[in-house]
Amino acid sequence: MAIKSLINGMSSEAISLFDRGLQYGDGLFETIAVEKESLLCWDEHIERLQSGCRRLKLQIPNQDTLAEEAKRLTNSVERGIIKIIITRGQGGRGYALPVNIDSTRIISLYPWPEYSFGNPSDGIKVHVCNYRYAHNSILAGIKHLNRLEQVLARSEWADSSIAEGVVLDHEENVIEGTMSNVFYIKDEVLNTPELSDCGVEGIIRQKVITLAAELNLEICINKVSLKSLMNADEVFMCNSIIGVWPIKIIDEKPFKVGNKTIQIKKALQKQNCIATL
Repeated sequence: MAIKSLINGMSSEAISLFDRGLQYGDGLFETIAVEKESLLCWDEHIERLQSGCRRLKLQIPNQDTLAEEAKRLTNSVERGIIKIIITRGQGGRGYALPVNIDSTRIISLYPWPEYSFGNPSDGIKVHVCNYRYAHNSILAGIKHLNRLEQVLARSEWADSSIAEGVVLDHEENVIEGTMSNVFYIKDEVLNTPELSDCGVEGIIRQKVITLAAELNLEICINKVSLKSLMNADEVFMCNSIIGVWPIKIIDEKPFKVGNKTIQIKKALQKQNCIATL
């Protein structure tokens, strides 16, 4: 599948040199799984996008326009990825917010990824990153365009057998993966880090939190130490594209692919929240 993109509704692959998304990372994005032309968790993604726009004082894009353009790209697509980028638009040099400019709206269709480390359902190998996330409560939770922290964390390994990295903050709390959220199960309690200071509040993360009650699992959202994570019964990572990936190794520590993780993945697939890989 070739990458296709619409910029402000027009087929294009180029933005202005003066776009603030390029100049300053001044914008937001969403990444959405496509299966059989259906945009999974579309409403939740758009709600988060609009919420992020309000927090960053960005022009809020029209939901119907986004839906129409995304559907133009996903016609006859069996499986793929839609990425939506909203930038503040074109402005002059300097950090001050320009007035009376229109935001830039970019919607792109990407092929479904292929992974070099085997079948993720069998469990993945994970690296604990040396890089530490900084705290910024203003930006915590949202998917802003400033992803240099994730780029630096991901640069730590080239081993194709490693699927993801666990990232901590400067207080040594587990926060998330470089591209995913982290959950672990210990003594029938489902745990995930709280993200008030940094990290992304993933759409599938929230789906898993909601699902816990249906599966009779106690949910705990709190600060998580690396020691607690390493002593877990089961560990998994999740996002809108990977769905649920069980973890079988964190650095040299082995884990089993547990029944609760499999149960959560199947429940999310049944609810049409993640792709049925």
